[in-house]
Amino acid sequence: MSKLVVLCLCLCAATVVIEGKPKRRAEPPKTPRPFEPDSPEFDDLFFPDFQSIKKYFCLVDIQSGYLESGYPAHSHRILGKHDKKAPPTVTKKQVPAQKKKEEVTVKTKTPGGKVHLSKAKDGVVNQRVAVTDNRKIPQIVSRQRVDDDDDDSEDYLDDDSDYDDDDDNGNISFLKPTAPPVFITTGRPVVLPTRRSTVLAFEKPMVPPNKRPVVSPTGPLALPTGRPVVRANLRPTIHSARRTVFMESLPAGCLLSESLIACGSTGMTQIPIIRDAGVRTLYLADNKISKIPARALAGLPNLEWLDLSKNKLDDSSLGLDLFQNLTKLRRLNLDGNNLTKVPALPSSLVELKINDNKLLGLTANSFKGLSNLLTLELEDNHFHDGNVSPLTFRPLRKLIYLRLDDNKFRAVPSGLPISLQELHLSDNRIEEVHAGPLNKTVNLRILDLSHNRIREDRIAPRAWIHLQKLESLDLSRNKLVHVPSFLPVGLRQLTLHHNQIERIPGYVFAHMRPGLDSLQLSYNRLHEDGINEVSFLGLYHSLSELLLDHNQLRAIPRGLLQLKTLQLLRLNNNYISYVPLNAICDTTVSEDSPLLSVHLENNLIDRRLIPPTAFSCIKTYHSVLLRPQRYEEHYE
Repeated sequence: MSKLVVLCLCLCAATVVIEGKPKRRAEPPKTPRPFEPDSPEFDDLFFPDFQSIKKYFCLVDIQSGYLESGYPAHSHRILGKHDKKAPPTVTKKQVPAQKKKEEVTVKTKTPGGKVHLSKAKDGVVNQRVAVTDNRKIPQIVSRQRVDDDDDDSEDYLDDDSDYDDDDDNGNISFLKPTAPPVFITTGRPVVLPTRRSTVLAFEKPMVPPNKRPVVSPTGPLALPTGRPVVRANLRPTIHSARRTVFMESLPAGCLLSESLIACGSTGMTQIPIIRDAGVRTLYLADNKISKIPARALAGLPNLEWLDLSKNKLDDSSLGLDLFQNLTKLRRLNLDGNNLTKVPALPSSLVELKINDNKLLGLTANSFKGLSNLLTLELEDNHFHDGNVSPLTFRPLRKLIYLRLDDNKFRAVPSGLPISLQELHLSDNRIEEVHAGPLNKTVNLRILDLSHNRIREDRIAPRAWIHLQKLESLDLSRNKLVHVPSFLPVGLRQLTLHHNQIERIPGYVFAHMRPGLDSLQLSYNRLHEDGINEVSFLGLYHSLSELLLDHNQLRAIPRGLLQLKTLQLLRLNNNYISYVPLNAICDTTVSEDSPLLSVHLENNLIDRRLIPPTAFSCIKTYHSVLLRPQRYEEHYE
């Protein structure tokens, strides 16, 4: 039935005579709205469904044309001399027909957006068609999507110019790339542009699993090997023929930027001659380089950091003039090679590392001219008292940090510079500490003598009397039987764990000002008789950390109540069987203790016998650790 009604209306529309209508003031066009089957306009036409309208409706297709009339866009009428209205929502008055033919001006829109006015042909002169306004199509941005499996690119549309296929921007901002990605397919080193808006590319284009285009990354990237890409925020890379020449000679896996060449762990066996004044960092660690040509580094006048660690370099690999042209070199790393002597070095160095080599000695000329050196590391070589000259360190007038660990020294070497602030001598064979070697190191703040063979009776009474600025002393893993006397006055941290200490002599800390902040005595042989009430005298208002775990204590040590600033107390892994009243907390004082953590686990304490107020001064009960206890199953 509905189809018959539509057919009748179409026949009537085909035989109508155009009737005129008085001109009226133009109405502002209304915002176009897409037709939907549930809209009131469709309900007014009495059509049952959208498909029947689409099939039998005889009006001009307004979505494919560009015609407009003088009638308002919301009018759905076909006017003629046999005008029969479809039942609209709003009823409008009929206008007498005009017998005189009128010429209708037709607007046509070209795909470019231009409007042309022309006279309608005779066949359509007396017919007026009301057409809704056309939606303005925004400018379309076309980009290419990269496909791993197919080289053909396909375009996608972006209505909001944010380089994605979502028309809703929200609050998300995107970086618009200013340069096309560079795809490297030859296996040669990848040049990393340094501008943040540049799209980076590797041997395969970076395409996420969702096939969306790649947005320019802003953080560190990772190569397929898992090594991070080093990004230098400097000026953009300049591609020159000179750089291309040495790029061809570098192995695959190297990373390049304007100021960086990084070829670590690439299996490189030799260094090509590089000429680039912009390079400031050259990283060649963990390779198989055994020979460096004399002029290999001559073209890098602005080089500041050179890393040649973990290679196969020996004395013949480094020529006398190899580093002479590097007048701006500040950091040099030669760790993990086979050097037996210190090579000729530039005077501009501030950091030198020659750890894990085979250096056989140091002479007065080993560091000649290195007056700007601040850090020197010579760990794990073959140094001993007989092959290190007392004049070795004299040229190093600004040296602050010296590492001589894992050598064969039997005493602290002499001739240390007065500027030294940190000295590491662990893992040697030192048995005694004389007064002379440390007399001039008045600026020393950190001294590490751990993993040696020092005994307290082999430490000279005036060994550190001049170390007024010393703050940290590490004597762990030695052969001390008791806490040494005559400790530096200003010491703040004393590390004595893993010794054979049995007692803490009285008044041993009494001369310190302001006193120790941390005292570590773990893994010793301390017992309750080795600690008396004056053992901690001088630390009452300074000590905040006391470690007495893994000893042989059978009771809570005396003198703990006087430690007014103690925050951490470790008594775990001893043989303590009872916690008496007023051993940790003074019940006669109502003030809370500053104690934050008390460790009593792995002892022989029966928790049922602990007095209720034994830990009353501690703010939170969870700060006291009592579980587990040794042989605790016997008490359950």
